[in-house]
This record gives sequence, C-alpha cells and structure tokens, in this order.
Amino acid sequence: MDAHLLTKIIHMTAVAAALMVFVLRASTLFIGVQGEQPNPAGRKVLVALQHLSFTVVFITGAILLVMKDFQVQPWFYAKIILFLVLLSSLMKAFKKDDTLLLAQRRAGLVISAIAFIAIIILVIVKPVLA
Repeated sequence: MDAHLLTKIIHMTAVAAALMVFVLRASTLFIGVQGEQPNPAGRKVLVALQHLSFTVVFITGAILLVMKDFQVQPWFYAKIILFLVLLSSLMKAFKKDDTLLLAQRRAGLVISAIAFIAIIILVIVKPVLA
C-alpha cells in the first residue's frame, strides 16, 4: 500500500470519527442540559476525542497537500473556508461561558452541522468551480 493511500485512509477515518464525536457532543445540547450549559457528562472525553480527530484531519490533510505538491482543485479552497467555519461555530457552541444562551449554542451547532455537511458534499461531488 502506498503512502498516499494510507494517508487518505487515516484522513477519512479521522473524518468519520469527527462526525461521530460531533453527533455525540451535539446531543449534550439537548439531553441533560444544566441551565444554559451543555450536559457535563463525558465532557472531557468528548472534547479530547473531538480535538484528536480534528487534529488528525488537519495534519493528514496537510500531508496530503504536500504529497500533491500543492496542486489543488478550486473547490479545495471552499473546503478550507468551511472547515474554519466548522471550527469557529463549534467553539461558539461549546464555549464555557454563562452569558451564552442555549439558543445561541444551538444556533452555533446548526451552523457547524451545515458546514460539516457542505464539506462532505464538496468532497463527494468535487464541483468544477473554475
């Protein structure tokens, strides 16, 4: 198995793990909410898994970019922007701040879900944007 294929497998496995952790962590905004804060049960484990999966996605993505000599399709730039939207909206949704309302947290979650779905659609469809 060549290095490029192995890196892609690791990258996609990390994306699948990130999606599973995203769903589990999103459930904390609906089940067992305490005041305006998400359910604290399993918070540390979910945060650690989410950080690990997004870090692996980022690192393997950078490795794949180097392997391709930075030759990318135009939709790749949209994917990067959506990834930044995903990360920033997740930070907003799960920020430890008592002034954030639950509705604001859920709005951040909806934005991040839209960004995640859009990234997956971009990767599957690979549209010609040029």
